[in-house]
Amino acid sequence: MGAQAVKVDEGSWDTEVVKAPGVTMVDFWAVWCGPCQMVAPIVEELASEYAGKLRVVKLNTDENPEIAGRYQIMSIPTILFFKEGQPVEKLIGARPKRQFKELIDSLLANSSPTA
Repeated sequence: MGAQAVKVDEGSWDTEVVKAPGVTMVDFWAVWCGPCQMVAPIVEELASEYAGKLRVVKLNTDENPEIAGRYQIMSIPTILFFKEGQPVEKLIGARPKRQFKELIDSLLANSSPTA
């Protein structure tokens, strides 16, 4: 797994998110969304910082409305966290990096079998 967010779509969703082990962070975004553009660099930084511990993917809601609808994504950016393929946490709107890190750290602490 590289140190950057992976773009997913209808075709790769199940493999990259639903069947993925551990914790996955999904950034639901769109090109026209200003707050999404503000969050994008933070998402990339988190992908790099948590490489090997956290899977980070991005889903363009305009190109994949079926998936966005399945998870009731009503506003973007929405960051949805999955654990073993199940949605467990949701952050809506642009947030400071610290908030993302606090949530990620708590999810990783709770999912680690050695903790």
